[in-house]
Formats: sequence, structure tokens, C-alpha cells
Amino acid sequence: MPIEVESPEQLGYHTITNNLSESSVSDRRLADLGLDATIRSALDELTLGYGDHLGDPRLRDAVAAGSAGFGADDVLVMPGAAAALFATATSLLEPTDHAVVVRTNYATNLETPRAIGADVDIVDLAFEDAWQLDVAHVASRVKAGVTKLISVTCPHNPTGTMLDLASLYALVELAERSGAVLLVDETYRELTHGSPLPVAATLSPRVISVSSMSKAYGLPGLRIGWAVCRDQKLFETLLAAKEQMFICGATLDEAIAARVLADRERVLPPILSDVQARLSIVDDWIGAQDTFEWIEPTGGVVGLVRFVAGTTVDTNRFYEVLLARYGTYVGPGHWFDVDDSHFRLGFGWPTDRQLRSGLAALTAAAADTIG
Repeated sequence: MPIEVESPEQLGYHTITNNLSESSVSDRRLADLGLDATIRSALDELTLGYGDHLGDPRLRDAVAAGSAGFGADDVLVMPGAAAALFATATSLLEPTDHAVVVRTNYATNLETPRAIGADVDIVDLAFEDAWQLDVAHVASRVKAGVTKLISVTCPHNPTGTMLDLASLYALVELAERSGAVLLVDETYRELTHGSPLPVAATLSPRVISVSSMSKAYGLPGLRIGWAVCRDQKLFETLLAAKEQMFICGATLDEAIAARVLADRERVLPPILSDVQARLSIVDDWIGAQDTFEWIEPTGGVVGLVRFVAGTTVDTNRFYEVLLARYGTYVGPGHWFDVDDSHFRLGFGWPTDRQLRSGLAALTAAAADTIG
């Protein structure tokens, strides 16, 4: 996928001065997590054998403690949210099976059903609609008794927008009425800028919720994600998929994640405060120029920026100049199945100085290439 081939990891972090392409808060070191000596000692004593196939029980307890309506037995730990998304699609879909997927979207949600050979119906979001999902449009694509999977993301990647509660309930009802499974990628849920929606899987056994430690906690190197599902048969299918691919997770990763997540009330508030400060920086930049526009995100640390409608720009040249001349990198639209007049801007990962410098670089690169 382009998002992987062109990722900063592949490009080389040393080639980028201002990295505005990342989709998480800044990466944490182990020393940043505030693990006390007792926990460090316990980790020293950890046996590095095969772990629980469902995931470390303490980690599943910590996931369930973050929301009412489900328990640890409904949590299946995966090596990252991407693995949970992959397992869901490959478990539910066979070639020619029907799925409805919202776009723009994180590439895995689009490309895995396509790779399987599923019949994928796309529901496109639009800037003119403030990137809001029209549930009636989704319903018009769903075929009762035929559609196997309805796939949505909230908070949304790459736009940072959210469903309202009524829309979430309407999607759940649609899944129940049609016999489909509703997959809700909730990776950014703990980075909601206001009150978060309920974990979607608490609303119906027909729903799978997916999240991880990567985006909100800045711990993508731990490779810890999970799926929440209250349907026992469906849960066992996901477990079988996990066992086919991984057997179990990394015991050290799961042990560290369990400690961090159990301490979320200490860990998360300063992260959320920093996210709000970063969002204000981008909002100020958007308001001070007339080349780019966005719909302000209401969750997560990314937004989908676009050139103002009617702007004439060679986008290939723009991205080339942005990196080569100004050392700045963003996620071009084709990563998310939209045109390259759009780009994902990540504001949670760079330092304050890098963010401000990168925003200035976007303005300068646009001035060099427009017209």
C-alpha cells in the first residue's frame, strides 16, 4: 500500500526535518511511562514463554475498566489495531462477499477487503458535508441478508471528525436489521476532544470495536491493540484467526501495556492537554492564510487539509518541493483513496517547534508551486 511504501520509516526519518505525516501523539520512551521500581522488578521476573491466547488477563481487565458495558472476557488482544482489522476482514469475508466501507479511510480498512476479493461498496465522505457520514447513504448500499460487513471509523482517520450518538445508534440498528457485522475502528476514541461516544461493541453483539495503545498513548512500538466483541461465536472466530497468524502476543509488550493502561487516569490527561494546544496552533495557521482549508477535527491528532477549491497547483511538484526544499512531510491524499489536493496533517507527533516550522513550510511550498 502507498501509505506503507511511502511511510517515514521507509523514507528514513533522517531525511525529514518536520514530520507532519504521523498519526499519533509523540512516541514515548520506556523511561517516560513512570513505571515504579516495583513494576520494573515484576517485569524483570516475567517469563518470556507463550502467553495467554486471549491476551494478558491484566491487560484485558485494564481495557474493560476504561468503559462500562463489557468485560475482560469480551476483549481479544492483538498485535496492534491493524492486526485486529485484518483478522476481522479475513474472518468475515470470502471472495465476492459484500461489504460496505466508508472512504476516505485508513488504507487497511479498504485494501484488506479488496485483497480478499470481496465486493466492496464504497460510501464516500465529502468536505462539503464536513466529512460527516450520512447513515441513510450507508443503508442504501447495505443488502439485507447479503452484506457481511459494514466498516466505519470514529474518530475518523484521516479527517478527525466524529459520528454523533444518533448516527452511531442508527448504524448499530442497521447492522442488526440487515444481519451484517458492524466494524468500528475506534483507535482514536481516547483522544476525543469532547465527550467520547460509548464503545460501539457495548451497544450490540453485532458490533466489533477495535482500538490500540499506538495513537493515544504514543506506544506503537509495543504493538498492542484489541478487539471488543460480545458475540461468543464471532469472538471465537477472531481468536481462531489470531491463533493462525500469531498464536499469542508478545508477553513483554502486553505486560507493559497492562501497567500503562491501568494507570490511564494519570497518563492520559497531560496527553489530551497537549493535543488541545497543538490543535490551537494549527487552527491559528489555518485562519491566517487562504491557501489551505480543513474541517476542524473533533477527535484524534490528524486532520485532512486541502487546497482551497479552485486552486491550480501541481501536487506532485508541491510534495517534492515541500520535502526537498523545506524538509517537511505530510500524508498525501492517495494514501487514503482521495486525490492529492488533500493531505493528512498530523499535529500530535512533532515537537511544538517542528509543528510550527512545518506549517510555515506548507505555506512556502504552496507559494512556490501554485499557478
